Amino acid sequence: MSALAKNETPSNPSSQSLDVRYIGAIAGCFSFSDRELIEGEPRPVYACRLCSITPKNAVIIASVAGAPGENVAAHFEPFGVLRATVGRRVPTGFSLELLLGAAEQEKLAARIEWQKRRVQSTVPDLREFKRILPRNPRAVMVLKDGTKMDCFVVDISSSGAAISAETRLPRGTPVALGQLIGRVVRQLEVGFAVQFTRTYEPEQLETLMATPMKTK
Repeated sequence: MSALAKNETPSNPSSQSLDVRYIGAIAGCFSFSDRELIEGEPRPVYACRLCSITPKNAVIIASVAGAPGENVAAHFEPFGVLRATVGRRVPTGFSLELLLGAAEQEKLAARIEWQKRRVQSTVPDLREFKRILPRNPRAVMVLKDGTKMDCFVVDISSSGAAISAETRLPRGTPVALGQLIGRVVRQLEVGFAVQFTRTYEPEQLETLMATPMKTK
């Protein structure tokens, strides 16, 4: 991930630039920059979804939250890597206070304006099963032994889902995502992929994901 490029000539961003805001869902990822690492292990990266962004702050949906003031490196494709500190907690995640100089704020403002202009264009999805960004990506997984785990559903399709959680599950682990049953089939940068034991109708996915598995 390449950081937001710096302008060699500092300038004071205009108030109009700082007022620009983009509100919309953009998939991304983040890591906590200062957390102690386990020797030999890479820094954990978690999936998230951007809700809104300005040149000064952003709000994300995430299942793993940091403490106020904790340093974060977040990445969203249209904006690159953004260095920030955790701001306030919100019910679905937390806000980010962006650590940008004047020139960087101007550059981010331009990218936000560009993103606002391009949202009207669409790219056809040619995969066999179309991936959906669930309206509420925060969910609860249940493991075979009954352990419940908060998670973030990056995307979901009729055949499986990409999931991010504080604990990575090894390949072959059975999981229940609401009433969707499957197994972990591979590792991802931000978590792991689950393949369902059967295919589901797309219009049922979010309801089944949010409905707890019935127990006897």
